[in-house]
Amino acid sequence: MDAPVLRWLGRVEYEPTWRAMQRLVDVRGADTPDEIWFLEHPPVFTLGMNSKPEHLLGTGDIPVVQIDRGGQVTYHGPGQLVVYPLLDLGRARLGVRALVQGIERAIVATVADWGIEAYGRRDAPGVYVGPRKLASVGLRIRRGCSYHGLALNVAMDLEPFRRINPCGYAGLEMTQVSELGGPADLGAVADALAPRLLAELGCGPPAQSATSTWRQDVSSM
Repeated sequence: MDAPVLRWLGRVEYEPTWRAMQRLVDVRGADTPDEIWFLEHPPVFTLGMNSKPEHLLGTGDIPVVQIDRGGQVTYHGPGQLVVYPLLDLGRARLGVRALVQGIERAIVATVADWGIEAYGRRDAPGVYVGPRKLASVGLRIRRGCSYHGLALNVAMDLEPFRRINPCGYAGLEMTQVSELGGPADLGAVADALAPRLLAELGCGPPAQSATSTWRQDVSSM
C-alpha cells in the first residue's frame, strides 16, 4: 500500500470538515490517493448513528451535531488530537476490524514511549489506561472507503465529558496524555503517532513528515 498523503489542518470547525470528508469519498476513484488528516476541533458534541438522547446529560452552550459514524456520543475540543484516515480499504486490503485494531495499536505504541501503559478493548473500541479512556475510535465505511477516525486526548479541558455518558457508558472517566507524563503539544503527539499509524496500516514512509510541510487549510481541498 502506498503511503497516504498526510495533512495537518490545524483547528477547524467540525461540520465543514465532516462534509469535506464526505465529498472526498463521493468523488474519489480507484487511483485517488489515500489521505490522513490531523487536526483539532472547537468544542462540539457529536452523536453517532446509533446514539441515544439519554446519553446527553446537559450540554450547555456546546453545540451538538448528529453525524453518520458508528457509536454513541463523544466530545471534541481544543487540545484533542483528531485523526481521520480516508482510506480505500479494498486497495489497502484492510477489513474494518483490522483498521480499528491498527488504530488502537498505533496509539498504544505511541504513548508507551512516554511510559504510559495503555490497551485496547474488543468490547468497547478505543484506548484505555486503567479504567479511564484515553482515545475514542469511530468510523464510517462507504463505497469501500473509511472516514471519521480517532480522537486522542492530549491537553484539553475534560470537563465537557462529564456532560455526557462518553461513548454511551455512564460514569466513564476520561484521561489525557499530558496528565500521564506525555507531551502537551499536539504537533509533537502527531509527529510521534503518524509513523506508528502508517506502520499499522501497512504503508511505506510518508512523503511528508508531521511538520509544517503538511499544514493546509481544509477549505482549499
